[in-house]
Amino acid sequence: MIATAAVLLALVGPAQASAPATQAPVEVVAQTNAGARAEHGVEAAGYGREEGKHEGCGAGHAAPAGGEEQLDYIEHIMDSREWELPFGKVLCFPAAGTYMLGPIDMTPTKHVMFMGIAGLLTIVCLLGGARLASRAERGLTAGKRHNAIEAMVLFIRDEVVMPNIGHGGEKFAPFVCTLFFFILFCNLLGIIPWGSTATASVSVTAALAIITFVVAEIGGLIATGPKQYLGTIYVVPKGMGKVSGHMMATVLMPIELVGKFTRPFALCIRLMANMTAGHIVLLALISLIFVFGSWVVLAGPVIMAVAISFLEIFVAFLQAYIFAMLTSVFIGLARHSH
Repeated sequence: MIATAAVLLALVGPAQASAPATQAPVEVVAQTNAGARAEHGVEAAGYGREEGKHEGCGAGHAAPAGGEEQLDYIEHIMDSREWELPFGKVLCFPAAGTYMLGPIDMTPTKHVMFMGIAGLLTIVCLLGGARLASRAERGLTAGKRHNAIEAMVLFIRDEVVMPNIGHGGEKFAPFVCTLFFFILFCNLLGIIPWGSTATASVSVTAALAIITFVVAEIGGLIATGPKQYLGTIYVVPKGMGKVSGHMMATVLMPIELVGKFTRPFALCIRLMANMTAGHIVLLALISLIFVFGSWVVLAGPVIMAVAISFLEIFVAFLQAYIFAMLTSVFIGLARHSH
């Protein structure tokens, strides 16, 4: 963490130091021009709209007048309404609020598009594997694709879902498998060139965590019944007296209630932070080439970036596995609480 912070500070430092000395006079001239417009009765709102014509989708990628284009690696991680394509092309999405469903803004963004791609890949992968399995004879496989998909699905079911959920866990196996493949494809799509990692957005991981929370708590309510489910919040310790036991349960009830919400919060932050950190480190290493501006340091950042890229592939599988594992653990805790 300290090394990453040092690299980021090194990147910010030269960018500020290389600012042209004529920047302050330009600002003064701009303010003087703005005052002259105000004296002649030009409205500030109209002036803002006139300058706004040159801003918007794709404007941030153009080199500033009289200066060089700077690499903004944070922009490549965050969600946006534009998608960078090869050869300097930019695909612009509709403006915010274009497609509204009541108070909900349904206008697509870059992360929404890549989530849709990940969803399609998940459907094709799982349904394609099921179709290959239906064609295979008993005891035989239908080829390498069937072997790969079946091995992953069986691993999630037999090694992740059933040991952690226990009896009745086979009902949740499709849900956990879908989560695993969807998160995996979202993670891997961010590694390919001109791709984007939707799971690096806290909104995406929060939605996945909320879905997991609803499935776990409703599943636990159905499996245990209302009385026993409330016992997971109002816990009376065994071996204590009736009065002292209820006093202790009253004191611990807020902690138990908060604990139910910290579980999905941990899922949300863990996935988002891990996917974001990998991309920041990778882009920071590549930025070292431009910071030093010398061919001498080219080999070091390139070798480190390649190593980090292979590490990101491993992290993509690992984070999908951890999310599926913790989801199964939380469902099992809600269903078999005592």
